[in-house]
This record gives sequence, C-alpha cells and structure tokens, in this order.
Amino acid sequence: MNNDPAFKQITDFIKETFNTNEFIPLHEPRFVGKEKDYVIDTIESTFVSSVGQFVIDFEKKIAEYTGAKYAVAAVNGTAALHIALILAGVKPDDEVITQPLTFVATANAITYTGAKHVFIDIDKDTLGLSPEKLNSWLQKNAVKKGDRTINKTTGRRIAAIVPMHTFGHPTRIDQIIEIGNKFNIPVVEDAAESLGSFYKSKHTGTFGKLGIFSFNGNKIITTGGGGMIVTDDEELAKTAKHITTTAKVPHPYEYFHDMLGYNYRLTNLAAALGVAQMEQLPVFIDKKRNLADQYREFFEQFDEITFVSEPKNSKSNYWLNAIIFKDKIQRDNFLEFSNKNKVMTRPAWVLMNKLPMYNNCQTDDISNATWIADRLVNIPSSVII
Repeated sequence: MNNDPAFKQITDFIKETFNTNEFIPLHEPRFVGKEKDYVIDTIESTFVSSVGQFVIDFEKKIAEYTGAKYAVAAVNGTAALHIALILAGVKPDDEVITQPLTFVATANAITYTGAKHVFIDIDKDTLGLSPEKLNSWLQKNAVKKGDRTINKTTGRRIAAIVPMHTFGHPTRIDQIIEIGNKFNIPVVEDAAESLGSFYKSKHTGTFGKLGIFSFNGNKIITTGGGGMIVTDDEELAKTAKHITTTAKVPHPYEYFHDMLGYNYRLTNLAAALGVAQMEQLPVFIDKKRNLADQYREFFEQFDEITFVSEPKNSKSNYWLNAIIFKDKIQRDNFLEFSNKNKVMTRPAWVLMNKLPMYNNCQTDDISNATWIADRLVNIPSSVII
C-alpha cells in the first residue's frame, strides 16, 4: 500500500464524516437533553453532595437498563472496581487474574486491595481476556484446596478474575464465568467501557458476581466523573452502598462508623447529568453503531487495514472504534500523520506488564496482546448529532 495517499484518504473521510476541518477529538461528550435543567434543579435543592434524589434515580436507571437487580453509584469507575473487588472477597496478598491490554485503572484497583496481579492473554477478535488461555493457565498453575484455589508456584489464593470488555466489545464472558465456577474463583467484570453492549442478549457487567461501569468525560454517557457497581446480590449491594458512604450507621445526628469505609459515593450534582444522559443513551447507541457501519464499509477497500467489528454473539456500543494495521511501523506512521492533520488518533494502552509498577507481575504468554498493542489505532468515535 502507498502509505501517504491512504493516510490522507482516511483522514479526509473522517473529516467528511464529522463535517469539519477543525480538530476532531477522539471522543467528546454530548449534552443534548435535560442536563442543564437537572443540574439547576440540584443546585436549587441545595442537595449537591452525596445525598439526593438524582443519585437514587440514576442507580435505578442503570439497573433497569442493564437488567441488574441492584446498582450502587460511586465517584468513578476505579473506585467502583476497588469496592467490587473487596466485596468479591479479595484480600491483601491474594492474586487476581486480569488481562494486560486494559486501562491502568483495572490494574490499579487490584493494587488498592493489596492483591497481586496475574496477566493472561486476550483473544484477537474480542480484545478481551481469552477463556482458552485462562483455562490453560489455571490447569497448569492452580490447585483447588477445599473452596479455595491456590497458585502452586506462589502459594497464594487466586481470589478473582477481572475480564475487561475492551472498547465496548464484549469478551466471551459466559465461558470465563464457567471457568471461574470450575475453579471456585469469582468473576468481577470491568465493564467500564461497555454500557450499552450485550453478549448473547444479556448486558455486559451482569454475568459476574459484580460488574462496574465508568461515566468519565470520554465515555458513552458521562457524569463528568463517576462509576457504578451492579450486582444481583442484595447483601453485596447493601454493603457496597454502606462502605462507599464511609460506613456511617444511619442516625439523625450521631456519627458512628461500624467498619472501614470509603468516601466513594457519587454526588447528586454529577448524578443529575447521569439521569439526563441515560435518557439519551438509546439515541447515542444507534448513532455510534451507525458510525461504526460507515467506518466498516469505508475500510473494506484496504487490504492492509482492518476495522475492528463486534465479536460473534455480541451487540457492541462501539465506544471507541479501532483499526488494525499490518505492522507497528505503518501504525506509527499513521498516528503521526493523522494527529498532525487535526484528527485525534491514539494507540492502545501500553500493556500493563510493561509499566514500571507492574513489570514484575506474573505474566503468561501474551502474544495476542502484544500483537494488538503494536498495530491497533483508535479513531474518532464521538456521537454525531
């Protein structure tokens, strides 16, 4: 392929699609509903902190949309994952299995619990944790002792599995759950990027013991910053709400805290945005899937560039669209060209085991993750109004 003409063709198509010659960001929020009205209502009520009706309403809307029985709002997705891991029973010096291709918050939340990481490879088609690689590693390295599963090499308990639905594309979560059940290891879904994504007609985040979502400014809906824990377990939901609000025992005026708690509750002010954004979510999903269709059709003309489509049995929100180049050189050349021409693109994250704080963690063969990390580029994915 003649790189320069192809690169210009791609950037020109993106500019035409977004109908602008100005800078095109990767993903920016859209406020086209009642966001301002609800925020003003919150301000006028004076309930702008962690107590207020919008927090309750936002939780209800997420639970209803995803099909989860319970939803508990948190200040951000990282905090939500931290609490979900604690509720799943992860303790200091345990081990947690996750994937190396993920945002750093996944690994950081595991670190906050005091647990150690085990990085297992992804599948190229889902970009998420590979059930086959997971099962293979556990068969070789794990042994069940009663209701516990122990790493034969380290002697540590393997306390949780954390798959991530990368860029909104569902991983083969049912197979991961099956493997987790076989080894008595709970699954906590990092569904931070996949609100609006379904696998076999069931919403991501609702397969595992717990799941979490993020509402950061670049997500499909946003509260400015925010997260949500979802679960079907009533006791876990009650405990989640309790410890995210500093574990204060309810009382009209006394402050008594009965366990270690965290100041992780989402504010009513932020939740007001979330309620308005949820009212727009079906429209956002339709428009993002339409954009993905346009990209898919456009990239069919290139032999050496592949558009990342939703995996089999999935309906993806296409949070961030992605393309894969033939090699790292071509990928890097396109990144430089597109960003110089006011089209924001970015590579996948640096693999977690390559970061200084995680480069000594247990890591299995991660050839798929390495291959993807060298070739993938995210392209502009904002909702086009």
